[in-house]
Amino acid sequence: MIELKSPEEIGRMAVTGHFVGELLGELKGIADVGVNLMDLEKYARRRIKERGAESCYWDYEPSFGRGPFRNVLCLSVNDAVLHGLPHDYVLRDGDLLSVDMAVGIDGWVTDSAFSVVVGTPDPADLVLIECTEVALEAGIAAAVVGGKLGDISAAIGDVARRYGYGINGEFGGHGLGRTMHEAPHIPNDGRPNRGMKLQPGLTIAIEPWFCATTDKIKFDKDGWTIRSANGCRTAHSEHTVAITEAGPQVLTYRPGQATGKGRSAVTGAA
Repeated sequence: MIELKSPEEIGRMAVTGHFVGELLGELKGIADVGVNLMDLEKYARRRIKERGAESCYWDYEPSFGRGPFRNVLCLSVNDAVLHGLPHDYVLRDGDLLSVDMAVGIDGWVTDSAFSVVVGTPDPADLVLIECTEVALEAGIAAAVVGGKLGDISAAIGDVARRYGYGINGEFGGHGLGRTMHEAPHIPNDGRPNRGMKLQPGLTIAIEPWFCATTDKIKFDKDGWTIRSANGCRTAHSEHTVAITEAGPQVLTYRPGQATGKGRSAVTGAA
């Protein structure tokens, strides 16, 4: 069942989104060469506790996982793209790190993710990350009243193809609000003008993720970490978005984060 949220409820989700964006911004600033993934995890645990928030990941136990997850961050490095299990690993020069987090405050949940290269970046990694960010912006722009769910998926898929990346349809965006995963499922590719009509009050997580040279994935023995099947680099971007009469409202922007308007769809040039 899909629950449409009132403007007041979206406002309460925005409170959670502000915290999620703020904390992800802090984590992006902390992540660096020589930092242990568990240090990032412990920092996030402390901040979540201080805020009186609740992690949506701690007791997360889906059918595909070997759960419960028992961490508050998904930390995925290099060829890992989703559900990376925090562990004792020290970031190295050039590592590509994806950080994903979902929390609830006073019963309202938001979810967001980013990818970043620590130390000296490989230009190809920066283009891959850029693609997920541009695809996210395109998906958000398509999240308008009167549109169709397929418009969001098609916008994401079109960007991936322009960059030359394959698209995996097994994991994608989703509804959320009172819980981390609600209907509808939002694939990262689709056909425009197909699917459910977008209505005011629909709140969704839009999350493009791509692998550099494959659209296939595999699971680690830990039962959680999802990697590219061929070991290539991966990246992931995500925001929680409310569909409103005034246009899409991004609830999880990080402080100082640009919207990306005016950026080329391929090169990132202004």
